Amino acid sequence: MKFSIITFLVLVLTFNGQAQVNTQLLENLMKQRPEMFGEIINHPNEYRLQLFYTQIDRDQYNIPHFKEYSYRLNPSEYFYPASTVKMPLAIMALDKINNLKIPGFTKSSTLYYDSIAARQETIYNNPYAVNGKQTIEQAIKEIFLVSDNNEANRLFEFIGQENIHKKLAEKGYKDAYIRNRLELGRTQEESRQTQAIDVFDDNGKNIYHIINQYNKEPLPNYNAFLGNGYLNNRDSLINAPLDFSVKNRIYLNDLHHILQSVIFYDQTPKEQQFNLTKEDREFLLKWMHTLPTESQYPTYDTLDYWPAYCKFMLMGSEKGPIPPNIKIFNKVGDAYGFLLDISYIIDPVNKVEFMLSGVLYCNKDGILNDSKYDYDTVGFPFYKNIGQLIYDYELKREKKYLPNFDTILP
Repeated sequence: MKFSIITFLVLVLTFNGQAQVNTQLLENLMKQRPEMFGEIINHPNEYRLQLFYTQIDRDQYNIPHFKEYSYRLNPSEYFYPASTVKMPLAIMALDKINNLKIPGFTKSSTLYYDSIAARQETIYNNPYAVNGKQTIEQAIKEIFLVSDNNEANRLFEFIGQENIHKKLAEKGYKDAYIRNRLELGRTQEESRQTQAIDVFDDNGKNIYHIINQYNKEPLPNYNAFLGNGYLNNRDSLINAPLDFSVKNRIYLNDLHHILQSVIFYDQTPKEQQFNLTKEDREFLLKWMHTLPTESQYPTYDTLDYWPAYCKFMLMGSEKGPIPPNIKIFNKVGDAYGFLLDISYIIDPVNKVEFMLSGVLYCNKDGILNDSKYDYDTVGFPFYKNIGQLIYDYELKREKKYLPNFDTILP
């Protein structure tokens, strides 16, 4: 593979967030379709929209080169990342297995989670797995198929709060904090402590013990308050903003670049590559684009989990099949009115590829925790439209060399 020093320097600058990012293109494209985007771009403070788009051009060796475009990218404007944090957890879990180098310990090894503190649950099986075992492999599958919260929490226990933050900082994401489990009301003190875990090989032999972990490192307070009010315990209205100061935080461009580091592993600077094998990468790519309707373990009810269930970008809330020429590698999130999608979209038939990530606040009444968000009327239509807008743009954009997707779809 030919890789010039100039290309390497451009990549380093891009991944460290120092490259020049075009801030006009996305806005100009949206302004061309005011009936779709006028309301949102005319009220930026209400919808808190941020977008990040990577244009990909291949050279004669099929090596990708990147140009980045953003809209309202603003690290000081807090958003709740919701389930998008599950993507780096999945990647870091595989990274940890490879770094441990325990003979016989793989992503398919059985894990037994021991309860060592109050409000921790002993976990020793997974009824949705083909063999009934609780494994890193099964957790990652369910995270990408239907964004399962329980399985994401298994990965949080495995990696540990302190190691999560250290690993993200080591890879260049110094302001990223995945400090809380998903959908579990836990105190900050409880979030610092994880369960003890025993690892068993394929023969049922206990090959490794992970002691319960406790994070002694200080954690930041973001001073982030959102909304006009919120429901406390879902019954009484508190007429004050909701405090997000100690919730999870990660910037949109960081999520985008973490996905990019898996999709384009060989073009990621060495110091920002997670420790993934070729098989790890193929495994992640497979489940990033596999649909709930294509899964056998678990099997999902198509009434609740339609083909595009976790594919907001380009598909919105469409219940029908995804076009057969489209593959979407992504991770979505929705909570507290925030709707997110971090995506890489390809069309092997028409030779189209691009990365597009977004966060949109869909909560016109400003009340949080009431489960009355504007996902269906605002969020899903927006993602369908913005995905289509960029797809149409890419379909017409001239490319000197068309992409070959053999490394993406082996």
